[in-house]
Amino acid sequence: QAQLVESGGGSVQAGASLRLSCAASASIYSRHCMGWFRQAPGKEREAVAIISRGGRETYYADSVKGRFTISQDNAKNMAYLQMNSLKAEDTAMYYCAAGSAYFCVRPTQNDVDYWGQGTQVTVSS
Repeated sequence: QAQLVESGGGSVQAGASLRLSCAASASIYSRHCMGWFRQAPGKEREAVAIISRGGRETYYADSVKGRFTISQDNAKNMAYLQMNSLKAEDTAMYYCAAGSAYFCVRPTQNDVDYWGQGTQVTVSS
């Protein structure tokens, strides 16, 4: 069954770090770009970071550039989001996502083929 399963969320103080993990089924991982979206209460879901299938290209939202790093492990069908210097405004539900075509270069939630169930990240100031 094609699926994405996130882990690694939690509650931290501002300035701390967290690493989110996404386990993808092989059928998804081999054919799609991987990425992370987030949705804060009352706000639209937004793309945070995307990584191409080969891992050579990445996209980051301006709000996380220099603080977050997306990576992947092809041997394990895993994607990761390392989040450093967390801020209160990073508080949101974080979703692993997979897509192709426009997802890989111009990520919006409309281009997502698969969603994970989400993992909560709460940053207190």
